[in-house]
Amino acid sequence: MSELLLDYLPLVIFIGVALAIGVVLLIVPFIVAYRQPDPEKLSAYECGFNAFDDARMKFDVRFYLVAILFIIFDLEVSFLFPWAVAFRELGAFGFWSMMGFLGVLTVGFIYEWKKGALEWD
Repeated sequence: MSELLLDYLPLVIFIGVALAIGVVLLIVPFIVAYRQPDPEKLSAYECGFNAFDDARMKFDVRFYLVAILFIIFDLEVSFLFPWAVAFRELGAFGFWSMMGFLGVLTVGFIYEWKKGALEWD
């Protein structure tokens, strides 16, 4: 039975170290944190709303639209990297497939631009 327990010793050590690190990371910010923020820290953030307003207040649709556009074009880049790495093996079909993909994204970007979705008044 003791040999079976010795097989699990590295797992117990790993879980113990993980728990210790987790507890330390939860406690240290309360010890180290600065408790009196300056007025700039409490001022309106990039979105233009006060930091401690009601959590149920309505946001403008433009915030969501900009976030969705960011995600779309961020995912575009994540498709470009593997394509660029495997470019030689893909041949002409892979090249024109990616050009079609980029064309669709470009048309979508131009459409959003013409609709004024990127304007911030």
